[in-house]
Amino acid sequence: MELAIGWRAGLALGVLLAGMGICLAGVMSFRHARTTVNPLKPDTASALVSSGIYRYTRNPMYLGFATALVAWSIILSWPPGLLGVLGFVVYMNRFQIGPEERALTRHFGDYFVQYCSQVRRWL
Repeated sequence: MELAIGWRAGLALGVLLAGMGICLAGVMSFRHARTTVNPLKPDTASALVSSGIYRYTRNPMYLGFATALVAWSIILSWPPGLLGVLGFVVYMNRFQIGPEERALTRHFGDYFVQYCSQVRRWL
């Protein structure tokens, strides 16, 4: 029993660290470009970041949060907890990412549209 708990805790920790790393890579890319990290004000962005982790995902911070939720489900050893991850993704797509992308399209125009055609929203 203790071995199963230790293995699960180790896996959860690894997944959590991966999620934190993904999220941190997104924040660092924004900081390096000297643009806002505030997701509530995408129209104040001073640069369209498409390098670093943003070559692979348009939303590394949200991907990192979703990965942390997967880690939580692992530590709880409750597979239905993955429905929470699905709920998070659906909610973020509808109420956060959609509005952000509309604002970024207005702000950066064709540059953002082209970026979206080349890089997936999540993975």
